[in-house]
Amino acid sequence: MRLVIARCSVDYAGRLTAHLPSALRLILVKADGSVSIHADDRAYKPLNWMSPPCTLKEGEDNVWTVVNKGGEKLIITMEEVVHDSSHELGVDPGLIKDGVEAHIQELLADRIETLGSGYTLIRREYPTAIGPVDILCRDGDGGTVAVEIKRRGEIDGVEQLTRYLELLNRDPHLAPVKGIFAAQEIRPQARVLATDRGIGCVILDYNALRGIEDDKLRLF
Repeated sequence: MRLVIARCSVDYAGRLTAHLPSALRLILVKADGSVSIHADDRAYKPLNWMSPPCTLKEGEDNVWTVVNKGGEKLIITMEEVVHDSSHELGVDPGLIKDGVEAHIQELLADRIETLGSGYTLIRREYPTAIGPVDILCRDGDGGTVAVEIKRRGEIDGVEQLTRYLELLNRDPHLAPVKGIFAAQEIRPQARVLATDRGIGCVILDYNALRGIEDDKLRLF
């Protein structure tokens, strides 16, 4: 990972245009090719970013140009570089599921038809270069589906699944790969983002997966 702290302005040109005026910012260049620009607020969310696959060209005029496969551009004009360092982080083991999420994954793998008629399991914890996909399966039409499982579905879970899908869809033996975001509860913002990216959302009933009847009265 490369960390650059610089006074810079940023322009994005693509489906829309956006401009960040000159200010001191942190620029992250990750090994997967992604580039993101951060301010000293907004928690983890960047001001602007370019997801992989993309290419970074550093011009002699102190202008960085980041281009993705769709031709969108992120243009970073450097005025003053305060810090520039690179660090080898190695392979990350990925997020370790808590007990409930791990059990849901196991149960859903055993009852994969919960996702739809004709679904079949390929494998749990399907390995990728950026971490394991919770479940890889096939739908009733034989298409490949990647499933990300959370206890509570947040935006970061959708982002995680998006990164998996970008990588899996480069494999001609798997592509095209669809995504399903599965959780006991999915926040509205996460559902909107998932829908915008063509990712399906499924609410999981933990007790139903365990074969426990709901003792609450239901209206049919």
